[in-house]
Amino acid sequence: MVRMQLENAPAAAPHDASDHRFLRALRRQPVDMTPVWIMRQAGRYLPEYRATRARAGSFMALAQTPELACEVTLQPLARFALDAAILFSDILTIPDAMGLGLHFVEGEGPKFARPLRSAADITRLGVPDPNTDLRYVMDAVRLIRRELGGRVPLIGFSGSPWTLACYMIEGGSSPNFARAKALALEDPALMQGLLGTLADAVARYLAAQAAAGAEALMVFDTWGGLLAPRLFREFSLRWLAEIAARLADDPIAATLPLILFSKGANAHLEALAATGCAALGLDWTADIGEARARVGERVALQGNLDPAVLAASPEAIRAEARAVLESFGPHPGHVFNLGHGITPDIPPEHVAVLVDTVHELSRR
Repeated sequence: MVRMQLENAPAAAPHDASDHRFLRALRRQPVDMTPVWIMRQAGRYLPEYRATRARAGSFMALAQTPELACEVTLQPLARFALDAAILFSDILTIPDAMGLGLHFVEGEGPKFARPLRSAADITRLGVPDPNTDLRYVMDAVRLIRRELGGRVPLIGFSGSPWTLACYMIEGGSSPNFARAKALALEDPALMQGLLGTLADAVARYLAAQAAAGAEALMVFDTWGGLLAPRLFREFSLRWLAEIAARLADDPIAATLPLILFSKGANAHLEALAATGCAALGLDWTADIGEARARVGERVALQGNLDPAVLAASPEAIRAEARAVLESFGPHPGHVFNLGHGITPDIPPEHVAVLVDTVHELSRR
């Protein structure tokens, strides 16, 4: 299945993935056209993904079986001329490896069987060994990299310390993660201890993905934007900068571009750009041209079409894609993406319209 999908994929220009337009854009170098990939590009909007997940029996079985994770990672590349593959996994693999018992409930999302409910729960946490406790992820990275054959680069990723802590304390998803915020306010030292442990785990995890063959790294700070400015600096930004510094000291990870995506944190773009990352992801509530003016030439920008646009007509999709490209302007350092993950209701043909439009309109 994996090889058949690659053979049927859209033809790509002959080049070494190490100099692919996606990586060049992240380095703010000239490109022949704006690269594009889509958050959650392997997912439920694709019928072939739903078939593979049904065959796996559960999301966790799918994510923890390297051959199946590879299969679904490659599925969108068989349909669309995307400029990057992203490892099929989940941001909550680290807490699961810490013993919290991750599972998914249909219609409700992730749940932990053993959430953090006391100081003792937090202080007893250990840092997982990514090459043993999370070996299935590293095996998937190696397999995907081999099957890609250099056609496009592979992105490895993790959740941010703050985002992981939110789920671990709450026990699942939440509108506002009040438990996590309360702990940060009532016992900041304990929360910082938890975040420090998680930052260590994330840095090790991403470095291991780099060693296994990932060619770019991304940190999803999905819930950073829930924090007030002072709390964001103390409990999210601090640890994003720590991870960037740790990766810069790793001989392999230091050679890979790092993308930070802090959803809802548009007020902090300058501070995020100063962490040492290569690029910032933007959600759709930011104007990408204004964001570029604020960060200058310090980082590339990734984004930032509203995912809901993909539910509109092809004409509307083209118009909105053009608006994003025109807002960024004729400058180096743009990776086109959505402002958040694609939703399950989107027709796959609308994704094709978007990808082809971005390439067509941005061709140099």
